[in-house]
Amino acid sequence: MCDVLQIARSHFYYEAKQKQQEDDITKPIVEIFQKNRKAYGTRKIKSKLHERGIIVSRRRIGRIMKEQGLVSTYTITQYKPHKASCNEEQHPNELSRQFSQSEAKRVVVSDLTYVRIQNRWHYICVFVDLFNREIIGSSVGPTKDAALVSRAFASVEGDLRQIQLFHTDRGSEFKNKLIDETLATFQISRSLSMKGCPYDNAVAEATFKIMKTEFINQMNFQSLQHLTLELYDYVNWYNKHRIHGTLGYMSPVNYKRKALKKVV
Repeated sequence: MCDVLQIARSHFYYEAKQKQQEDDITKPIVEIFQKNRKAYGTRKIKSKLHERGIIVSRRRIGRIMKEQGLVSTYTITQYKPHKASCNEEQHPNELSRQFSQSEAKRVVVSDLTYVRIQNRWHYICVFVDLFNREIIGSSVGPTKDAALVSRAFASVEGDLRQIQLFHTDRGSEFKNKLIDETLATFQISRSLSMKGCPYDNAVAEATFKIMKTEFINQMNFQSLQHLTLELYDYVNWYNKHRIHGTLGYMSPVNYKRKALKKVV
């Protein structure tokens, strides 16, 4: 019959499969997007859908996001140079851009960024564990000084002697007697980026890009206490729930938990 009608036999045997309706996946896409601070794009949403057993292409996710008006908060980074005194200490760059580490809390990087509270600038300091990109310490304050860095050290849970290397840029807030005494007390080695080279501290820089896009630029802080509470909430979400492409689309805490299970 196929020969007479001059059609392929595959057409005769083809059985149409019912496709999943758009409405079936629109709701979970919107839910994932809203629950994750409007920060996820098609890659991360696809990964979270896969966890729910929903297999769908990024193109389809993108189409639904466009229909629903879902736009990720990510934008192109804009550099704003600021004049500041430089740490001329002779410590070398011991880290040497070795951003992949196999031990938790072995190498920690740090940096500061600014945030506006009403009409005044305030500052945030974070400590990032290179093993799993977890924010293990943070602090906020009205001044960019050693006390801000010291409070971030104090917020780190566990024994600080686990940290073997502390890497920063050459900001003057990282070079003073208070920080030197802290590093000496816990026998932590120092590593400094080359002067004027942000790529030497790329992980800390990238972490602040994420924080500015997903957190700082989305909020209107009314007071230092308000910033402190919101930062605590964000860090908790960042560590326990936010998935990272560099971690195989796992959160920092889940990545560390899985790594520890392999060791055991």
